[in-house]
Amino acid sequence: MNAYQRYFNVLRNQPVDFLPRIPILMQYAAEYIGSDYAAFASDHRVLVHANAQCAKDFGFDQLSCISDPYRETHGFGGAVTYVTNGPPHCTVPLQDSKDLSILPTPHPMSSERMADRVHAAEAYKLQFQNEYSILGWIEGPAAEAADLRGVSTFMIDLIDDPPFAADLMDRCVAVGIAFAHAQIHAGADTIGIGDAIASQVDPQTYEQLIQPRQKQLVAAVHHAGARVKLHICGNTTHLLPGIADLGVDILDVDHMVELPAVRDAVGPRVVISGNMDPVTIIQSGTPDTIRRAVAEAYQAVGNPYMVNAGCEIPSGTPPQNLSALCEPLPYVA
Repeated sequence: MNAYQRYFNVLRNQPVDFLPRIPILMQYAAEYIGSDYAAFASDHRVLVHANAQCAKDFGFDQLSCISDPYRETHGFGGAVTYVTNGPPHCTVPLQDSKDLSILPTPHPMSSERMADRVHAAEAYKLQFQNEYSILGWIEGPAAEAADLRGVSTFMIDLIDDPPFAADLMDRCVAVGIAFAHAQIHAGADTIGIGDAIASQVDPQTYEQLIQPRQKQLVAAVHHAGARVKLHICGNTTHLLPGIADLGVDILDVDHMVELPAVRDAVGPRVVISGNMDPVTIIQSGTPDTIRRAVAEAYQAVGNPYMVNAGCEIPSGTPPQNLSALCEPLPYVA
């Protein structure tokens, strides 16, 4: 059973030899091959090489196109500055304006940074089709709106001007759907939706303004024939009823959230992924503590489950710790 088969068997709730490993690698992967974050985020060839080498050396089951949250923002007119030891910096196109007419409508293949991510999916498909799962990535409606307005400004928009916040997120959803479709056409079998800022809102705001737009994205990705992974950093316990209604295939869970509560909320069919603390458990722990944490997480949620930390593997994580995270954990029927 290869990585692709293992991944899709779990999605179909079928037995596997051991659990899929799907860690998120960005700066770590770049540095592992002797490169840096600037090259990783600006050149899909570096990103593909870095992830493929890590998948081979550490033994995981999915190749990711994710690098940073500013692919769509750049298409919307944000200016990106690359940084060698961290994610890019990006200007905020709507920081001082609510005039949506000043935003261009980016096309995935004419926007430089969006097209670069599409090319990553193409390169993965050319080299690894049906060998590894290929994960594309888009920003969720709240995350992208926050990138366009600034986090604090958008949070105020949600309270003071919900119609504007809704209109802005609708623009983000339309671009997100087109971007997802381009990556699926290029070879991605799964689309990750990153919507970290959603963890900072109250349940009512989430369910009235953000969740319906996340649901649009999920439906569009499914209609295009791909699977959906939702990634919301932080404590999402208060959002679980709305998340359970999205219909996602995989739910990443950060370390602040109790895994049994997630399983109770989403039911027996959603794949849960996570939730080891990336810093205290993965970066600063030992191989033995990591093995125990993975086993305890699996025991807490049962099937279906995929091995992952709560978020990105930090730069500076000892290789033996990532190896321990990715050690085959037998599937328990």
